[in-house]
Amino acid sequence: MSELPAGRWLGLDVGSRRIGVAVSDPTGTIATPLATVENRGADAVIADLRRIAAETRVVGMVIGLPVRTGGEEGPEARAAREFASRVEAALGLPARLWDERLTTAGAERALIESGVRRERRRQIIDRIAAQMILQSYLDSRAPSAEP
Repeated sequence: MSELPAGRWLGLDVGSRRIGVAVSDPTGTIATPLATVENRGADAVIADLRRIAAETRVVGMVIGLPVRTGGEEGPEARAAREFASRVEAALGLPARLWDERLTTAGAERALIESGVRRERRRQIIDRIAAQMILQSYLDSRAPSAEP
């Protein structure tokens, strides 16, 4: 798997109803939650992502890969791979898949600990999960602090 170029990246947490979107800073170091896109069909989603990618001037995307706890891939992972391929071709941006195990649960836990009310959590959970996916990927690429 080749590295993406340096710059701003999108992180996507793809769900059947909503897609959480996060964006990194221009150095590709820190991920920030950005938006939630309603999954109204492939063409509408691609149009929304194309607009977001143009506005944020990203160089690539990291898309959550829903791997089961034991490491195997199911139908959700196949759907994520197909989505990544389609979005990569449509936007002309490289896409990387990243293991998203437990990101939604982690996002929910962090929001609860922060005192966010249930209704508000529903509104932002997907973009927080996208932030966690993207941040995990960015962290994996960071130079080691050890000499």
